[in-house]
Amino acid sequence: MCTSLTYQNSRGDHFLARTMDFAFELHGQPMFMPRNWRVAGDAGEFTTTYGFVGAGRKIGHEMFVDGVNEKGLGVAALYFPENAQYVDPSQVPAGKQAIAPHDFVAWALGNAASVADLRELVTHIQLVNLPVSLLKLITPLHYIISDPTGETAVLEATSQDLKLIEDPVGVMTNSPDLGWHLQNLSTYGTLTATEQPLHDYMGYQLKTQGPGTGALGLPGDYTSPSRFIRTVFAKHFSQPAADVPSTLNLLQHLLDSVTIPKGVKLKADGSDDYTQYRGYMSLEERAYYMEPYDNFELQRVVLTTEMLEEQHTPVSYALQPSVHIQNLN
Repeated sequence: MCTSLTYQNSRGDHFLARTMDFAFELHGQPMFMPRNWRVAGDAGEFTTTYGFVGAGRKIGHEMFVDGVNEKGLGVAALYFPENAQYVDPSQVPAGKQAIAPHDFVAWALGNAASVADLRELVTHIQLVNLPVSLLKLITPLHYIISDPTGETAVLEATSQDLKLIEDPVGVMTNSPDLGWHLQNLSTYGTLTATEQPLHDYMGYQLKTQGPGTGALGLPGDYTSPSRFIRTVFAKHFSQPAADVPSTLNLLQHLLDSVTIPKGVKLKADGSDDYTQYRGYMSLEERAYYMEPYDNFELQRVVLTTEMLEEQHTPVSYALQPSVHIQNLN
């Protein structure tokens, strides 16, 4: 399970950030994909028009779960259990390209220049029932997409017709669908960051519990609906950041409240669902930052003109795994 959010700082820079919460060890790492690279996708080949960088891994072919491309488009895939509906490969309508759900991020980053561009492109594809060889299952996914205009949309394959849905709060978690989460948000619409006065009950003046009373009732568990509410609340009331470093720092703090430590969220089979990494896409900067579970230091790969024009094969970047401790005395 995962949490994602978009953010625009006071300077106008746009970001897409996410936690990658999963029990199976994915071993993802930053990977660069070049222009004009032919991807041997599980539902058929497709070729990239744009270069991009994100969290990827080669498992037979290059697969990505999030990233940003040279046009500043950011895309992230999140788990969408019991809601995603795909088409059997034999039932793909004539004239449409079949795309496996786990190949959608690479296809979108490699071919779409913006949210508006992707909105048109998805009418020409069909997500199909094909498993990921590593997991031996068909991954139920939905996707959040954003670009430097600030437009943010979600793609949820709940029927055969694919279309982007506007995401007015720029937050996405897991099931249920986005419409349900937005309706549920109204339940918490009175929460505020300011301290609220307590009533005088029958002559008895209640003693304050201190600052934070405006957020009493904010859910604190790790379910998808609760993480959605907490992220919207924290994003809305957080103090604005002014530049890229301060925004990345803010995004780290915003994701802290939904980051899952090992051992606190166990699945029915006993496996440990935890935040394997946190990814940050700086859209104007065309940069990808990765923060693995055991290292809070951001590790950055930026798309440069040299990379895009001269690098013609994919490149993977090794992560520094250990927490760095600096002695001050």
